[in-house]
Amino acid sequence: MSEQQSFDPNERRLYPEDQQRVDAFLKQGVNATERKPFRPLLLIVLLIAVVTFFSLLSQGIALWAGVY
Repeated sequence: MSEQQSFDPNERRLYPEDQQRVDAFLKQGVNATERKPFRPLLLIVLLIAVVTFFSLLSQGIALWAGVY
């Protein structure tokens, strides 16, 4: 049986000088700023809160204007 090579995603596949250029690029400009992780649940909760607020506001305006 042939021995299968294990796949390591962290293994470097570039020549060292190419890897240095990639690392230098990733440390400048937009890529250099540290960001908090994206939290989709917070976005969904915020969206639900805004839609609920505007729905209640429109119901209140309709009630005040005598539409209902």
